[in-house]
Amino acid sequence: MPRSVNAVASRARRKKILKEAKGFYGKRKNVYTVAKNVLEKGQGYKFVGRKLKKRDYRSLWIVRINAAVREEGMSYSQFINKLAVKGIDLNRKVLADLAMNEPETFKKLCAEVK
Repeated sequence: MPRSVNAVASRARRKKILKEAKGFYGKRKNVYTVAKNVLEKGQGYKFVGRKLKKRDYRSLWIVRINAAVREEGMSYSQFINKLAVKGIDLNRKVLADLAMNEPETFKKLCAEVK
């Protein structure tokens, strides 16, 4: 009985990896084993990067809110606490957008919270 290795499937697997590695530099784009290793690493970074992006944006929003609130004579933590006590349910993304693009509305919000 001849040995069956399913060349069609293994070639397709290799082609898929090399297609994904298109645009990489040097052996990374055309040597299967190198491309496979680099892609695995890159996909790990891609996954982690999506999580870091959320963290980075949240910290950016907090910095923007803090800067705007300090002009009104409060700290960030006092402002967030007073929002919670008053029952104003706005997330940090919206608050940062108000602080940047609509400062008058943000000042009214700060006055309402005080």
